[in-house]
Amino acid sequence: MLPLTDDKQWTGSVLAANELLLTTCQQMEKQPLPQEDDPTTVPLFDANGSAAGNGELTSPSSEPPARDGWNSKVEYFLAQVGFSVGLGNVWRFPYLCHQNGGGAFLLLYVLLMLVVGTPLFFLELAAGQSIRQGSIGVWKYISPKLCGIGYSSCVVCFFVAVYYNMIIGWSIFYLGSSFQYPLPWEQCPGQGNTTVALHLAGNAEADGPSCVLRVRSVRRALLQPTSGTAKALDITDSIEETGQFNIYLTCCLLAAWTIVCLGMFKGIKTSAKVMYFSSVFPYVVLFCFLVRGLLLDGAKEGIAHMFYPKLEIWGHVQVWRQAATQVFFALGLGFGSVIAYSSYNPKNNNCHRDAFTVSFINFLTSVLATLVVFAVLGFRAKNTVMACIVSNVEKFSQQNVTAWENQTWVPSFNFSDPGSVGMEEYRSWFLAHKAAIPVNLTDCDLEKEMQKGAEGTGLAFIAFTEAMSLLPGSPFWSALFFLMLLNLGLSTMFGTMEGILAPLTDNFKTLARNKTKVTVCSCVIGFVIGLLFTQRCGNYFVTMFDDYTATLPLIIVVVFETFSVSWLYGADRFLDDIEVMLGWRPSVIYKYLWKYVCLLAMVGLLAASLIRMFIARPTYMAWNQEMASEETLEYPDWALAVLSLLIIFAMMPVPLGFIHSTLRSRAGGDPIGFQPVSTDDKCETPMTDMSDTMQTPL
Repeated sequence: MLPLTDDKQWTGSVLAANELLLTTCQQMEKQPLPQEDDPTTVPLFDANGSAAGNGELTSPSSEPPARDGWNSKVEYFLAQVGFSVGLGNVWRFPYLCHQNGGGAFLLLYVLLMLVVGTPLFFLELAAGQSIRQGSIGVWKYISPKLCGIGYSSCVVCFFVAVYYNMIIGWSIFYLGSSFQYPLPWEQCPGQGNTTVALHLAGNAEADGPSCVLRVRSVRRALLQPTSGTAKALDITDSIEETGQFNIYLTCCLLAAWTIVCLGMFKGIKTSAKVMYFSSVFPYVVLFCFLVRGLLLDGAKEGIAHMFYPKLEIWGHVQVWRQAATQVFFALGLGFGSVIAYSSYNPKNNNCHRDAFTVSFINFLTSVLATLVVFAVLGFRAKNTVMACIVSNVEKFSQQNVTAWENQTWVPSFNFSDPGSVGMEEYRSWFLAHKAAIPVNLTDCDLEKEMQKGAEGTGLAFIAFTEAMSLLPGSPFWSALFFLMLLNLGLSTMFGTMEGILAPLTDNFKTLARNKTKVTVCSCVIGFVIGLLFTQRCGNYFVTMFDDYTATLPLIIVVVFETFSVSWLYGADRFLDDIEVMLGWRPSVIYKYLWKYVCLLAMVGLLAASLIRMFIARPTYMAWNQEMASEETLEYPDWALAVLSLLIIFAMMPVPLGFIHSTLRSRAGGDPIGFQPVSTDDKCETPMTDMSDTMQTPL
């Protein structure tokens, strides 16, 4: 038996230890972000929630490898820009700008970017850089009950990666098909081919050599020539008709996942090197296209059509919703990729300047892509309109014109030379006398022609490809364009995969030790699931995933992020942490933007998206082979059930994480439940600390 004095000392030690443990658990609910000089924290519990040892520190040999780091600021900057600037800048932004008032939409977009997008982007950059963890670790560090936010980000990233890589596969398919002359989509298909729509310039007919291939959907655009080497996708009439797998698209999907796997093989060590090409090359191509596009006949009309302001659209709620959604996706908010990339930075990196720089480059890229797209589309539209005029004038000149010599509606232009008739000249005559003209002529309207084929993926894969087929040396420009799309897609894909891998390897030691295997397994799983999109009906599933499985969950994730930082953790405390990290305090305006403006804007966007879904049943564009045209169909009940399950599955980690942490806390267990990788500055390839000039306010 021990002496009484020893019993008292032992009892006092136990009580002190229990009090210390209780205090630690309470502080974890609302603790300050880690500072630069904090020592490495040794977790009290292992990955199974049991004690890490008998009060002893974990052996260094059992620790996972230290986190990677950027070799230079250039690598980080290219990676962040490459992720935020993606395929949406090329097709979605020009379409939205065109449909929603041109210059008026640009002003609205800039406004929302400044008051909503950039502050939220800064929030994610600062959180990742300060805590030096992926999305799971960041929100877990702020409060154990918020870890579900990070898991939801990972799930949504995976959903996006699965279908996004199919779009990259389409780019690979088009790229490979560009190395032939003439381009496969330049020629009219043979008789009886009902998988494409043929548009005779100015007519509904489709006969003779003057027909122009007008493919109405990206999936039907995949090579429809008459040669036996054609590899048509042969899309089904609806999502309910599955059809067999397309072997060519399956191979392209495999190639896309192989490229992603090789690029992510060693984490940011390999992906950062790829970024030197994949992030810069698209800008070289865009500038080449801009110079070439501005020299085309019709470019002026296309750009004027693009930027013509329609300020009345500011009164439409739908326009505000679309502008906010575009800002949201343009910056990659909620994916966790921004947090992951920023977590590899040193603490004194000026993330405030980075937020504005990346946002500004993103906007300029969208404007540059818009100029390129509409310069080329203006050229395409003017070619089609002029062909329409020539066809109509030829039809008019073939009539018995001498019998109409005394009629007032007889044109003053030289109709015996159809090629000399201008657009304005023909339209003014046609609109003034169309009721009296005895010949069945059509209106050749440049405005209507500009509105065709300019939505979503169709803008890049249909209208733009058709326009490039009219350029001299069309295979060169086509290959250049789809190589650009491939690089844009890969840069975004690397960031998306980093948003999955970084949080998991940061918070699970086993995965951190086997990061290469985790990367390979993730790519294999993504390819297997992606086979769904290589069926004949696969395009409809891509559309469904793009429209619904990412939008709502990501908006909800960002709402939770904003609320957690600004209200639960405290906007003032977060600004204090940033001040310690950067050496200066950001403006107090961020406090009110995060707490009120950004939060209310995201809640409003969420409400508008939900109302839009419930007011009208979700629909999709399907291809009717008998009519050789598109039609709008409602999603069947089973498709809506799948949509609902995917959205619920993506959001379930949020409440489950909260419940799990609460129950473990009440049971006296570890509220963390895993052992995170060290958050200190020990990196394998640490980036050189920023100079003092980098620490000054923007």
